[in-house]
Amino acid sequence: MTPQERSRPPMTLVYDGQCPMCRQFVRLHRLRRDVGDLELIDARQESTARRELSTLGIDLDDGFALRIGEHWVHGSEALHHLALMSTGSGLFNRLMARLFASPRRTARLYPWLRAGRAMLLRLLRRGPIDNLRR
Repeated sequence: MTPQERSRPPMTLVYDGQCPMCRQFVRLHRLRRDVGDLELIDARQESTARRELSTLGIDLDDGFALRIGEHWVHGSEALHHLALMSTGSGLFNRLMARLFASPRRTARLYPWLRAGRAMLLRLLRRGPIDNLRR
């Protein structure tokens, strides 16, 4: 473990475990290997993280959420942070690191990714996460 990895705060990624795109992203990005101590949580399962996000008004149907230490980032900002943490090992990780290294570019591309996810979930007949519904 490098000194940089030891100094990183604990992180949690809450993503849609029923979305094939989301699952594939998490698998291909090799997040645990590249980022280090990262807890992966399926947004469709009840969890403390999901309740916390609901309390904060963060809609998981609008994108995944990443907690770095005690601070949550959501959607394009979360994707940008993950891209910056990538080691760039492997073709997929290099592509993601380059594509999402710019916060502006990530913010412009993220709505397209979100729309693709929504269309895919409709085709698969999977409902929304609804973490804000009580």
